[in-house]
Amino acid sequence: MTPKYIFVTGGVTSSLGKGIIAASLAKLLQARGYSVTIQKLDPYINVDPGTLNPYEHGECYVTEDGAETDLDLGHYERFLNIPTSQANNVTTGRIYQHVITQEREGAYLGKTVQVIPHITDEIKRRIKLLGDTGKFDVIITEIGGTVGDIESLPYIESVRQLLWEMKEEDALVIHLTLLPYLSSTKELKTKPTQHSVKLLLESGVQPDILVCRTEHAITKEMRKKIALFCNVDSNSVIEALDVPTIYDVPLMMLKEKLDKTVLSKLKLSAKNEPNLESWKDFLTRHKNPKNEVRIGVIGKYVELPDAYKSIIEAFIHAGATNEARVRVQYIHSELLSEENAAQKLADLDGILVAPGFGERGIEGKINAIKFARETGVPFFGICLGMQMAVIEFARNVLGWKDAHSTEMNPKTKHPVIDMMADQKNITKKGGTMRLGSYVCEVTKGSKAYQAYEKTKVNERHRHRFEFNSKYLKDFEAKGLQITGVNPETKLAEIVEIKNHPYFVGVQFHPEYKSTVLNPHPLFVKFVKAAVTYSQA
Repeated sequence: MTPKYIFVTGGVTSSLGKGIIAASLAKLLQARGYSVTIQKLDPYINVDPGTLNPYEHGECYVTEDGAETDLDLGHYERFLNIPTSQANNVTTGRIYQHVITQEREGAYLGKTVQVIPHITDEIKRRIKLLGDTGKFDVIITEIGGTVGDIESLPYIESVRQLLWEMKEEDALVIHLTLLPYLSSTKELKTKPTQHSVKLLLESGVQPDILVCRTEHAITKEMRKKIALFCNVDSNSVIEALDVPTIYDVPLMMLKEKLDKTVLSKLKLSAKNEPNLESWKDFLTRHKNPKNEVRIGVIGKYVELPDAYKSIIEAFIHAGATNEARVRVQYIHSELLSEENAAQKLADLDGILVAPGFGERGIEGKINAIKFARETGVPFFGICLGMQMAVIEFARNVLGWKDAHSTEMNPKTKHPVIDMMADQKNITKKGGTMRLGSYVCEVTKGSKAYQAYEKTKVNERHRHRFEFNSKYLKDFEAKGLQITGVNPETKLAEIVEIKNHPYFVGVQFHPEYKSTVLNPHPLFVKFVKAAVTYSQA
């Protein structure tokens, strides 16, 4: 079967939630028995988000095959419970890089290389790559940015060409817009939506379905008005009310019959009513917690919660499993000193030291870890958080006061964290770290083993530095154990302190693999430890 294509565009303003709408629709189609995937087309010229500051773009999400991608791919995986890949995220930078490389190699035989047809042809080829695998019935393509942006124009033009090339029932366009509410006149305004659709029409694309973000319910008359002026039928005007959590959106879209409207237009049978029992069960536990825990996330990008998006969502999944509400308290590591750490961290039931790069805020992370180690507060360190736990232990237990990572102090006499051997000759920054999924062998009887309940796991990585194994015996003699290693490189993947209620640091990023239906076991155990601590 030739896959059906759904294109999701956005208008009026950015950050309306195209990714959540795309993921919710995909969830509903998947629950009806269709195989679905989602891809994101990003209009920026970076080749990928790997070199972007988290303040610019939120977290950089890493796929199984080692692609550094947009954080929306995290939403796709959390909703659909299937992994994404390099092919699910395309940027303008990647498109131009490919076309320019082709031109340098003489692939265009002397032709003038232009946006149309060369750039648009490459965009269309990338859009169709997932379809060529034969694995999917429906492919949803989210186009980043807002209609009217200069950088989005080649993508909109590519969609126009694809719609012209395909049969009418093989593709459709969903346009997400905003209905702003004027409190002075107490009314929703449709004009911005009309103008947004007009802009899309000027590019030659007629939306088939309008999804309208709104704070207030849309009346029947307003639906008719929007339908009339935007040239769609009334059933294709979908209300997207603000909801308490993103995980409510699939049920809201089900109520609005978005999936049925889509299936009808694509001439696909609504073969089964969607089976969403496990999803509803998750929501019930999420909304009716029996306990509450306060977990401090210690990092240096805390002003922008999207910088730690996957971690926050993993807490929601693990919280529901433990029937506990996780109240995340963001604590800026630069503001955490040895003197104020006890006061700032005293009310917490758990401490997570977040990943990151660079020297800024390092000492604050070390102070937080020292507090957790000495007081018995459950601790979880991820990537840099694990490395800081090693440094803290070296300084305050082994007595090596100058112990450090060579990332921050290349001249330290005790480089307990050092650059990986295969990273030392790399000079380019983009896409050159240890990326993607690697095997980790877990020691039986460890806290990690109690979580995973197996000795071999696969986890995703994004780092250049590692635990320096020449100090292994020194650490183990004093009680810091290596309970997870990569079988090929012998790289330390998990560290634990045995005589501590819960003290676990991991070199990988478990948050990337946590989904609604499969919460990550390390997060589940960490939240459980925090619940036990709060009750004690």
